[in-house]
Formats: sequence, C-alpha cells, structure tokens
Amino acid sequence: MDARNRKIAVYPGSFDPVTNGHLDILNRSRLLFDRVIVAVSANPGKGFLFTADERVQMIQEVVGPTSEVLVESFTGLLVDYASKKEVSFVIRGLRALSDFEYELQMHLMNRKLDPGTHMLYLMTDQRYSYLSSSVIKEISQLGGDLRGLVPKTVEEHLKRKFR
Repeated sequence: MDARNRKIAVYPGSFDPVTNGHLDILNRSRLLFDRVIVAVSANPGKGFLFTADERVQMIQEVVGPTSEVLVESFTGLLVDYASKKEVSFVIRGLRALSDFEYELQMHLMNRKLDPGTHMLYLMTDQRYSYLSSSVIKEISQLGGDLRGLVPKTVEEHLKRKFR
C-alpha cells in the first residue's frame, strides 16, 4: 500500500442533480472517513442539465459549511484527480445489478491505470434504490412531486431550470 492519505476519500459523480440517494452515500461515507471530497465531474460532452458550478453550489447548499466535506469540480480521469489530491480511496454507490456491471468494468480499468487507488462500494439505502438523476430530471420537467427524492433547495433549482 502506498503512503497516500487514508483518512480522506473522494466521492465522484455527475450529481446532475444531487439526489437523496447521493446524500445517503455521502453521509455514510462521512462515518468512515475524516473528510470526503465530493468531486463533481465537469467533463465536456456529457450533456449536463446544470453546469459544474451550479452542481457544486447545490451540493454546498445541501451539505452546508463543514470541514468534513469539500465540494469541487474536476475534469479528466478520476485516478489522476485522486492522485493529485493524494487520496487512495474512492467511494461509489451501487443501486442495482446494472450499476455493479458498469462499476466492475470501471474498477478494473482504474486499477490498471493506478493500482494505488482503491474503490469502496456502498449499497444505497433501499428507499433510494430506484432513484437516479435522470429520473429526477424527467419527473421535474413533467411537473411531478419530488418530495423525499431531492432536498428542497435542489427542487427549487430544478423548477427554475424547467420554467
């Protein structure tokens, strides 16, 4: 094992927008690590609804001021970002078998690119196993009720975006 900091983890994702499922994984990650860096993907060409800055802002609004969570955007390879931050552990959430298949492929590639980066998988709470940012955007666009699915501040951002 390398000497990179083991008390800090990176929790990457698009978070377009952040959901209660994401927050479940983040909150449980905070029980395992002294600090969690929420790394918002800013890679171009993904067709995000919200800009990287908007997604960072939403997460910061939800989490509030705390030294336990840092929220920032990144571009490029996740393993390069983790290495730059001197972090060995990356948190990923799993909802269903389809997530596992994708994450296994990404895990193997990330281990090939940087064997010093370790992926830690957390199963989402069953209340959120069906929840995805894509579903949230569709419900919001069609005027559906988002209570219990996203924080109120995220719901307000979505309403403004789809007005």
